[in-house]
Amino acid sequence: MVPLENYLVLSAVMFSLGVYGVLARRNAVLILMSVELMLNAVSLNFVAFAAYLDPDKVLGAIFAVFIITVAAAEVGLALAIVIRLFRNRATSNVDEAASMKW
Repeated sequence: MVPLENYLVLSAVMFSLGVYGVLARRNAVLILMSVELMLNAVSLNFVAFAAYLDPDKVLGAIFAVFIITVAAAEVGLALAIVIRLFRNRATSNVDEAASMKW
């Protein structure tokens, strides 16, 4: 059985890469991918803790499914906003979206 610490380290690395992607990137699609990476890291934490603390219950997996559902809705809405921004400004750079003058 793989120790819990391995899952926690993997989750921390994934979350750190996601934070770096959100802070360092200017492309809206790459920022969305980084947010998804952070949400997947949180889901991994829920499933790992649920498996190690109480293997008979599936509460961590239920939380992970809710996170995946919210992430899918977030991506759908955010991609619609990015497409609208691209049609109006011909760029997906978030710095261009900072000024709300159309």
